[in-house]
Amino acid sequence: MATPAPQPGFQPYVAASQSPAEFTLKAIVIGALFGLLFGASTVYLGLRAGLTVSASIPIAVLAISVLKRLGGSTILENNIVQTIGSAGESVAGGVVFTIPALIFLAPYGPTYFSYYRITMLAFAGGILGVLMMVPLRRALIVKEHGLLPYPEGTACADVLIAGERGGALARTVFQGLGIGALWKSLSWIVQIFRTAIGYTMARASFFPNATLDVDISPEYMGVGYVIGPRIAGVMFAGGVLSWMVLLPLLSILGNYMPGPLPPVPASGLRISEMTARQLWSAYIRYTGAGAVLAAGIITLVRTVPTIVSSFRESVKDFGAGRTQASKIRTERDIPLMVVLGGSLLLALFLAVAPNLPTQGNFLASILVVIFGFFFVTVSSRITGLIGSSSNPISGMTIATLILTCTIFVALGWTGDFYAPIAISIGAVVCIAAANAGATSQDLKTGYMVGATPVYQQTGLVIGVVTSSFVIGMTTLYLHRVIGIGSASLPAPQATLMATIIKGLLSQNLPWGLVLVGVFISVTLELCGIHSLSFAVGSYLPIATTAPIFAGGLVRAWVEKRTGRTEESEVGAGTLFSSGLIAGGSLAGILYAVLFGRNIIEEAEGVQGIVPFLHEGTSGTIAGALLFLALALVLARAAQRKIM
Repeated sequence: MATPAPQPGFQPYVAASQSPAEFTLKAIVIGALFGLLFGASTVYLGLRAGLTVSASIPIAVLAISVLKRLGGSTILENNIVQTIGSAGESVAGGVVFTIPALIFLAPYGPTYFSYYRITMLAFAGGILGVLMMVPLRRALIVKEHGLLPYPEGTACADVLIAGERGGALARTVFQGLGIGALWKSLSWIVQIFRTAIGYTMARASFFPNATLDVDISPEYMGVGYVIGPRIAGVMFAGGVLSWMVLLPLLSILGNYMPGPLPPVPASGLRISEMTARQLWSAYIRYTGAGAVLAAGIITLVRTVPTIVSSFRESVKDFGAGRTQASKIRTERDIPLMVVLGGSLLLALFLAVAPNLPTQGNFLASILVVIFGFFFVTVSSRITGLIGSSSNPISGMTIATLILTCTIFVALGWTGDFYAPIAISIGAVVCIAAANAGATSQDLKTGYMVGATPVYQQTGLVIGVVTSSFVIGMTTLYLHRVIGIGSASLPAPQATLMATIIKGLLSQNLPWGLVLVGVFISVTLELCGIHSLSFAVGSYLPIATTAPIFAGGLVRAWVEKRTGRTEESEVGAGTLFSSGLIAGGSLAGILYAVLFGRNIIEEAEGVQGIVPFLHEGTSGTIAGALLFLALALVLARAAQRKIM
């Protein structure tokens, strides 16, 4: 396939000579409200599944519908709404992947897990991601318009340009949202049927501790449909390796071991005495962590040529931008002096702000700026090729933590006191990289529809600030009510980050188990398979990857039945799935509120108001049939033509 060529003569939908309403009060307010909504739902999804998906498309669809009902709007106003709203989703993803790791970094980490610190780190990382994308916009968005497709950004532009069809598009999202919220409410709040099905073989059986669980949640099926059958299948394969290969193998060998196997778990139990979940926590998760570690690094190494070229172009563009005095509306960015001054002030803020883990540590601020600009560039380039939902943010964060902890160890900073500092550096860089990827998609949309970049960049800062308040509040409330690290909110990404930091700083990481995971990823790469999705699946609970795989199978069936591949992010199935994700996540937050006020009981393990839908074999069969019914509803919705 020939490489597409740049398109220097590209003309946006709204010409630069025109100046329709754009950065209006109603667009700002509605965008901020969508940012709060999708930011909160992303917190819940990230803590439960360890995954996030881009919210730009459903926000763009909803913006068209809502603004039409408020008296109409211009395409540029709709674009500002989705730009501001998408900041909430990207910042939330960066937050929940990293900051909850403080909970697991005893003794100092839990004392730093507070609303003030979560919000301040979210502010710093989110705004840094926006500012550092300003000098990259011309190099990556404009000059490489024909080379970097930015799939979500291009799809968003398609939605906005087809704004007169917003009613049909929005109706699909609202239907998915309603069904997702109803399903989650019936299973978690009303508790009519069980929330998960599955089976674990007995320890004394011929296949001990082999586990296949399925969390029958609408948001997981929606995620699987959005990412597609190939990625969903590779993720599930990673789960199969951990829960149906390594776990039984370890259990079989453990029957012949007289004592505990190092690293000895806190319980001191032998392998033959441990449950499947205890074995995963004590041993298998280190293998999964090693697989994610290697896959993340391999992904970054693979992009080194593009990273080097992007840096070269961005530095050239940065120098040229200081002397450019263009008055063309579509080329106006935040002034570069503001970018430089703002970035330095944010770095200084991290070093002097009271009660932050980084207070008084100027090295931490320097590392944030260096790693931040590096991975912002990487993130923008990668999302330009594969999209924000597939952006390997966790790999970039792991690389940041490894480099940071290596520097700390070299300086002799190996005590528990330095673990919160390391995760704070990783958190700011992770949030900046996540928001830079989303910012790139938004700027691509703006470039195609003819938006004013400075308005978009300002709107993104507003989105970061407003959504950070609710992101911190939601994260803290979910921890207080449900408990981050529990079966309902396992926070897999954050626990992974904590494991890496503790192991590197204490220099007692079980490298044997980690290296097993490393070479699993290497083996996959040698087989020609990109290992990141597999590695993430090997670290996640199989109860998460199995329903995601089910969503991928639904998409494969729909594409085979209709004879068309849903390559666009604007397909009916993707929009309906986005609604399922948002609806299920918001109902999960509502459950947390009701549970926190003692209005309902805990959903996990409860017998419910219809016992046979919960108990034993009948409950398992009922859950499977209901999940199949949800799959059929999704398949039916996905076959509709909406554009």
